[in-house]
Amino acid sequence: MKRRKWNYNLTIGLILTALVVLMAVVGAFWTPYGPTDMNGALKNAAPSLAHPFGNDNFGRDILSRIMNGMGTTCFVAVCTVGIGVVFGTLIGAVTGFFGGWLDEIIMRLNDALSAFPSILLALIFISLLGPGRNNIILALGILFIPSFARIVRSEIIRYKELEFVKSAQVMGAGKFRIIFVHILPNALVSMLTSATVGFNNAVLAEASMSYLGLGVQPPEPSLGLMLSDAQSYLQIAPWYAVFPGLTIIIMILGFSMISEGLRVYQAR
Repeated sequence: MKRRKWNYNLTIGLILTALVVLMAVVGAFWTPYGPTDMNGALKNAAPSLAHPFGNDNFGRDILSRIMNGMGTTCFVAVCTVGIGVVFGTLIGAVTGFFGGWLDEIIMRLNDALSAFPSILLALIFISLLGPGRNNIILALGILFIPSFARIVRSEIIRYKELEFVKSAQVMGAGKFRIIFVHILPNALVSMLTSATVGFNNAVLAEASMSYLGLGVQPPEPSLGLMLSDAQSYLQIAPWYAVFPGLTIIIMILGFSMISEGLRVYQAR
């Protein structure tokens, strides 16, 4: 019996992601210090035992703000991906299975949206809706729908001609039952892989928007907003930028490794 190789990408990715989620959940209920508590005596203070990640330009504890900001970033990313997955799955499933003029119209709209850089479209949406966490979730969620719709559509087209689908049709199963009971569960790994990639893109997009001052607004912590605030203090307090930046890297690395691990699992 051939022994399967250890899927280290999936394992390490799950460990890193579990650590991120744990810190985000803990940060929503408890932090060493108040995320918005200021201490003038500790402005730009270096890391110490009392403040392991140091303090920012207002004397706020950076570790506490990162823990709280991770929750904000994860919430935005999960909601964004959720909108993209739900609506993208519905659109992709219907257009892929039924085809025809509806498929042509929606896919052409998808092509039109895909022709523009997503960040540019996000900036346009935010400029119309205004900055803020809820608006950035809505804007990014809308932009994520076309990519998920295209992926689900391709999976539906691939599976609908297979024997088990034909057998279900012969047995009298309805079209929507075939789509949601017989086809989509078989496409779950591909959808999860796309969702992990989408999560990474959402984290980067949220950080970018907040960095530009168009996402999460002060005093609510956000990793992108912390990087934006830290750029004026790189010379005197580099830890202000290093720790939020490393946090974003770990979040993205974790989900990237999960995505790669799922691809390996799917290929076996």
